[in-house]
Amino acid sequence: MTLTAIPVLALGFRPFFLAAGLSAILSVAVWLAILSGLWPQPSYLAGAAWHAHEMLFGYLAAVIAGFLLTAVRNWTGMPTPTGARLAALVGLWLVGRLAPWLGLPPLLIALLDLAFFPALAVALWRPLWHGPNPVNRVFLAVFAGMTLAGAMVHLDALGLFAGGATRGHRLMLDLVLAILLLVSGRVMPFFIKSGIAGARPQAFPILERLTFVVAAGLPIVDLIQPFSRLAGGLAITLGLLQLARLLGWHDRRIWTTPMLTVLYVGLLWLALGLVLDGLPAFVALTPRGALHALAVGAIGVVTLGMMSRVAVGHTGRPMQAAPLTLVAFVLINLAAVLRGLAPLFAPANYQAWLMAGGLCWILAFGLFLWVHAPLLLRPRPDGQPG
Repeated sequence: MTLTAIPVLALGFRPFFLAAGLSAILSVAVWLAILSGLWPQPSYLAGAAWHAHEMLFGYLAAVIAGFLLTAVRNWTGMPTPTGARLAALVGLWLVGRLAPWLGLPPLLIALLDLAFFPALAVALWRPLWHGPNPVNRVFLAVFAGMTLAGAMVHLDALGLFAGGATRGHRLMLDLVLAILLLVSGRVMPFFIKSGIAGARPQAFPILERLTFVVAAGLPIVDLIQPFSRLAGGLAITLGLLQLARLLGWHDRRIWTTPMLTVLYVGLLWLALGLVLDGLPAFVALTPRGALHALAVGAIGVVTLGMMSRVAVGHTGRPMQAAPLTLVAFVLINLAAVLRGLAPLFAPANYQAWLMAGGLCWILAFGLFLWVHAPLLLRPRPDGQPG
């Protein structure tokens, strides 16, 4: 049997969504244990820098890889890695996660971690560059930006760039938000049309262009002038633009279609999180105090919803959320409230909010794996490839 014949290596979403689910659970569980004094720090990128790095370059990198290795094939009609090539990509991602714990030389740890996005770019180069839609080439630029963000983090860890970890992690976050904006503008109107009979979501070209101009400017300004009024103004503007997009897409039946509801709510978190993230530049709020409204609310909710949708749809099942998946959707939103909003209003209970939010996150992804891991590990019931 070739590796391509193994169901879990049949298409990119299968192994990478399993990896993302496990990473989401283990990295947060280890972080809570470290904060509680129950687990030692890693030998490299210790403390909050390790936590941020694992969420951005561990969990999110796996989600991005799984989604694009699958979606790019659909968008272009051109093949993406399967079998041995896909297994090698997963192995490279895994090595980057384990390296900080193995006592390896710091430079080797950095190089192993930094190799993932260039490898993903090489794997997707042909369909992204030669496919029918030139806009898809922007993902190659995004991969380069993510590699730069990772390099800044590692240069800080190696003692060569003071403050590089903070700026690198923020650059990575901004690039992920840009991907959310780009992909949601492409797929949400389609999902709404296909999932709700007679729905007519409205997309306004000038609004879309403005959104992407501001989304492209925010990472640059955050890199050069973080916490400035310009950065805050761009974040608030982007949040309001996203809200306007959502109003154009709205159909009241979204709220009775769980697979759409979770994505729509996650994109509302994105609008709210961006506004809250920009406000400290103008009013007396803690800078980056709403960071987890973006990280858990926008990114966590959207990625959990998208992985659930892709895992069901691309394994040939009906586009319906299982009862336990609905519980997971509630838990991830509760995690966003506890971790992203509660500390803003009751900072004295910060430690309690952190622990409660983390436990809700772990339970949400535990339920995701309980429901979807069997689907990801088995062949499609209709016998189709993928």
